[in-house]
Amino acid sequence: MKIINANDMKKSITDKGMIDSIEEAFFVYAERNFTMPERLAVKHQEDTMLYMPCITSGSIGTKVLSLIPQNPERGKPLIDGLMILNSREDGTPVALMDGQLLTAMRTGAVGGHAVRHLAYQDSQSIGLIGCGVQGLYQVKYACSERNIKTVYLYNASKKDLTSYIEKIRLETGNPSLKCVICSSARETALNSDIIITATTSKEPVLPNDPDLFQGKCIVAVGSWRPDMREIPEAVWQAADTVYTELPYACEETGDLAQPLKSGALKEHQVRYMAGYLQDIKDGNGEALGSTRFYKSVGMSLFDLVVATNIYRSAEEKGLGTDISW
Repeated sequence: MKIINANDMKKSITDKGMIDSIEEAFFVYAERNFTMPERLAVKHQEDTMLYMPCITSGSIGTKVLSLIPQNPERGKPLIDGLMILNSREDGTPVALMDGQLLTAMRTGAVGGHAVRHLAYQDSQSIGLIGCGVQGLYQVKYACSERNIKTVYLYNASKKDLTSYIEKIRLETGNPSLKCVICSSARETALNSDIIITATTSKEPVLPNDPDLFQGKCIVAVGSWRPDMREIPEAVWQAADTVYTELPYACEETGDLAQPLKSGALKEHQVRYMAGYLQDIKDGNGEALGSTRFYKSVGMSLFDLVVATNIYRSAEEKGLGTDISW
């Protein structure tokens, strides 16, 4: 079995390769060539353990994550865990990976994939609400898809973002990238072509003002439970469609479940990205509205396809550490 640590995972795959892996996963989803149960969430008070298995015709894998909301206050990551890959032939464990980094990379790549297909080609600025690990990788992969010149940052905790800005410039490979710390979410959204939310909020983190969202691309990747929400009702006055991964998203996240329940969002406005991509492939691509909104809740199929591609690349490049039990 091969242990692939964070450093070797990053060496194994390019930014473009990550986003291409997400697209590959969407086409596997469209072809229904997989088995993926709803993820099992074991919750105790505010702490959650997530178990996410998936099987395709070529891979088997399971990601196990812990989500501890108090961890950021302790100086520890919100999300941690492992990704286990098994041989499709006989089920033997073949690789063990850093689940925290895998989640950050693949969630960032999902956001980057949304930017690839939904953001305006001339987008030059990103507004990030929530300056944590997830936000860092959202910016990283969004910058790989558009010629971003300025990143606007807002974090509710008002922590010092000096080192965070250094990490953004390092991950994007752009030491001259302009980063502006904003005093409010409104200021961040107002100045940005692409708005990204990556928080654990239970209340909307953006102002309830539809004018702020007109003609922009919004990517929401946080607030994964029905009682959590990042996006205000005003978004539905600006965007006529939400793009997401799978029907379960309409139940799992408050960003969709709550407006669907209130009637602010209608079921016919929810569009699944796999179908959107398949239509493009078939020559039946649709015109996008002026305001584009993507809500991600993730799925284990992403993890499996990305982890499989990382593993194969690590094998080819001689990366990782081989062990025997």
